[in-house]
This record gives sequence, structure tokens and C-alpha cells, in this order.
Amino acid sequence: MVEWVAAALLISVACFIAATSHKVEAAEPALVKGMSWSFYTSSCPKLESIVKKRLQQVFKKDIGQAAGLLRLHFHDCFVQGCDGSVLLSGSAGGPSEEQGAPPNLSLRQEAFRIIEDLRARVHKQCGRVVSCSDILAVAARDSVALSGGPNYRVPLGRRDGLTLATRAATLDNLPPPTATTGQLLTALAPKNFDPTDVVALSGGHTIGISHCSSFTRRLYPSQDATMDKTFANNLKAACPQAATVDGTVNMDIRSPNLFDNKYYVDLMNRQGLFTSDQDLYTDSRTRGIVTGFAINQSLFYEKFAVAMVKMGQLSVLTGSQGEIRGNCSRRSTGVESVLKSAVEEAVEILAGF
Repeated sequence: MVEWVAAALLISVACFIAATSHKVEAAEPALVKGMSWSFYTSSCPKLESIVKKRLQQVFKKDIGQAAGLLRLHFHDCFVQGCDGSVLLSGSAGGPSEEQGAPPNLSLRQEAFRIIEDLRARVHKQCGRVVSCSDILAVAARDSVALSGGPNYRVPLGRRDGLTLATRAATLDNLPPPTATTGQLLTALAPKNFDPTDVVALSGGHTIGISHCSSFTRRLYPSQDATMDKTFANNLKAACPQAATVDGTVNMDIRSPNLFDNKYYVDLMNRQGLFTSDQDLYTDSRTRGIVTGFAINQSLFYEKFAVAMVKMGQLSVLTGSQGEIRGNCSRRSTGVESVLKSAVEEAVEILAGF
């Protein structure tokens, strides 16, 4: 009880110190070679306005799609880098090994369709110069900003990958909802994420939904001791043990469709949905970071933006690596790919005169 009161007092303080602007002006991470803040200034100056305008229309009808697009970007970057590999279908148009891996089975199919729609709109305006992986990165940022979160800058210049990720690589690089904080920190350290980055990126769970199967082991056969009892009872009502259908619940019980810092308030009140969520507050290494974000929303926005820019540059392909897909679900191969490479080379040569 004392802990809940303390948490309430801390959150009250936030009302006085949270910034009113959502525009992030924090120091930005260094850019990977080949990436730029103004990559399409000449070749596709309307890229970001095209994406934003379309997503405004999409989210007006269904704001839930914002979480789906953000998650798609996460799952793309964590596995094999931000190369759009998660967008690739398998043979005969079926799911690839990456798409068929358990962590990706719950990715929203509509998110894939939205990205392909955005690609078609961008390529119609600018020609085939913008990669699907760049479009996904911009769409993820707009999903955050249009849901009330920070409007951070996105470095661009990614090329689309030619290699399909394996099921094993997907499983190895996407931490499960059952992961402890120790496991998260260990798994993400090789990707150059520190504890603040890990806690900030976890804040993406402030929007979206989860399937019951991702957390019911915290409810049955016995309740996880770190979970608030009332919260647990409500989850049991939504996800009964004998259910034959895998239901869904909101990730953030306070403001599920608003990108804010209430996710961290949830954790302080023992209302985190996943073990990987709640353990961030239980573990002494990250508890202070959670508290800081719960108190200061603008601090969360700042650190989230920094972490997203870092994540968005994981193992990117740039320059002459990879390709620019003409369809986000298919690699451009054979004669079409050879001809396009020749054209690109010719353009570069002519540009030198």
C-alpha cells in the first residue's frame, strides 16, 4: 500500500515537470556511414509528407494500426538489421521463415498492406528511389508522433536486403515476453543498447494489444506474485484458462491508444502485462529508469527518440548494398535487378560530369 501511495505522489509531480512540446531536440546518435538526415532532399523531397498524410487517414479510421507499424519496425531491425527482410514473403507468396517464426505470427497483416500501399504512393511520386526499409522507419516514427508521442528525426538511406532471415535467427534476436530484465540486457547489449535504451524501447508497449497466450503463464496455475491482484483478476476475466480462442487485451490499461509515459506508471503499480515489462521495475538495475520515465514524460520521449534512432541503424545496408524493391514483399531479381543496377550506375557516372 505504501508503495502505491508513493507511486501516486511521484506521478503527481510529473504534472509540474513534464514538457508541453512533443518535438524532440535532444542530442542525436551518430549516423552510420551511408545514412543521412537529408538523404531524399533531391530525389524524393515529399517522402515524409506523403507517408504522414496517408497515415493520418489510416489512423483516423483505426488508431490501432499505429502500434502494428511500430512493432513491425522493431521486428525488422532486431533480426538481421533494418533491411526490410520481415516484409518478404516466402515461396508462392506464403510466409517466409522469418514471418512464420512464433514471435512474428502475431504481426498485424494490415501493417504489411499499409507499408506496400505507402511504397506504391511514394514510388508513384518519386520513382523507384526510396527503399521499403526507409518507408517502414518513417512510418514507425509517424505512428509514434500521430499517437501523441515524440516527433523525432529519422536518418535515411537504407537499402532493402536480399537475404531472408531464418527461423533460428528470428528466435535468437527477438526476446520473448517471458524474458527477465537480465536476459533483456544480455540479449541487447551486443546491439549497443544500454539499460536506458532497453527501458525506453520497452515503452513502445504504451500502445497496442497483446494476445492472452503471451502472458497467461503469469496467471495460471498460480498468479505471479509481482502482479497486482485486481489487475490479475481482470486479466483472468478477459483470458479464462479454459478459453478456446486466444483473446486480446490492451498493453497499457491507462491510455492504450496514446503514446505517453503511462506504461511506466503501470509498472510502478504492478500492472505490467509481460514478465519482460514488470521485471524492469522489479530489477534494481532498471527500477530507477522506470521511475524517472514515469515522473518525467519528456525525459522518456527524449530517451525513446535516441534509442529509436540507434535501433533504426542496426546493420543497415547502404550505398550499393542490397536493392530498392519494386514490391516490399518480393526481392527484385533476375533481369529487372541487373537492368536497374546498370541504370543506377549510369546515373552516378553522369552525375560526375
